[in-house]
Amino acid sequence: MRKRFAIAGVLVVAAIAVLIYFGFQWGNVYYYTVAEIKENSMSLSGKDVRVAGEVANGTVEWEDEDVVLRFTLVENDERLDVVYYGVFSDVLQGGQDVVVEGIYNDGILKASTIMTKCPSKYVPRE
Repeated sequence: MRKRFAIAGVLVVAAIAVLIYFGFQWGNVYYYTVAEIKENSMSLSGKDVRVAGEVANGTVEWEDEDVVLRFTLVENDERLDVVYYGVFSDVLQGGQDVVVEGIYNDGILKASTIMTKCPSKYVPRE
């Protein structure tokens, strides 16, 4: 009887350990910088990527009719054009840090998700 409980206990602990291990593996998603995307453009073409960067000043364009948002991410001298189809809030502005997820193809990131960095303190618009 004790042997059965010991085997069952070991199986339960092993199953929990496997679930924890794979949970951390799937949740740990790497993000690229703009420079890394440019360096590895051939190998990343057509793949789902996550990119962190700063929105370049004066590049945010919203097309109301087609519901398209376009902007450019910058890092030092590297630039990456981003296109997002769908509704998005008007909080996106130049100089803001963002993380963008989407498919990279032909030098353009077709975004599916845009995550803006929240400021550390609230400053009302003037």
